[in-house]
Amino acid sequence: MSKKIATVITKLFEDVEFTSPKEELEKAGHEVVTIGFNAGETVEGKKGKASVTIDKSIDDVSPEDFDALLIPGGFSPDQLRKDERFLNFTRSFANDKKSIFSICHGPQLLINAEVVKGKDITSVSQVAIDLKNAGANFHDKEVVIDDSGLISSRTPDDLPAFNEAMVNALQ
Repeated sequence: MSKKIATVITKLFEDVEFTSPKEELEKAGHEVVTIGFNAGETVEGKKGKASVTIDKSIDDVSPEDFDALLIPGGFSPDQLRKDERFLNFTRSFANDKKSIFSICHGPQLLINAEVVKGKDITSVSQVAIDLKNAGANFHDKEVVIDDSGLISSRTPDDLPAFNEAMVNALQ
C-alpha cells in the first residue's frame, strides 16, 4: 500500500541525502512531498548537484496528511529548527509514533523539537554530543532503528542501509 512521505527541506540540503531516499521510496511505490518555507520555491543542494522545487509550504500542510517524515541532512535541518512551525510539524510525527527518517544533520531538527530523549539514534559525528546532551541514546552505527519508529543514519556512505530500512518500515 502506497504511503505519503513528508520531506522537510530548504536550501543547502545534502544533495544525495534527499535524492537517494526519494528515488528508493518512489521505486517502492510511495509518494514523496517536499515541504519548505514557500511552495514553488526552488532550493539548491549544498553540493550544487540537486535542486528541489518545494511542493507545499509548511503553512499549507498537516501532519495528519502524511504517513512518515523524512529529514535529509546538510545545512537544511539547522535552518528549519529555528522555525516553530517545523518544530510543531516534527513533534506531531513523534507524538503519533509515525515513522521518522533522519540522516546526517537531520537530528538537529529533532533535538530542537525535543523528541529524542530516551530514543536510540545516530547522526553525523559532530551532532552526537548534541544528541547525548538532549538525552538520546547515541549509537555510532550505519542505521539505528528505535521502537518509536525513528530510523536514523550517519552519512551518505550509509544510504544503502538507510534506504532499505525506510522501505522495510513502510511495508
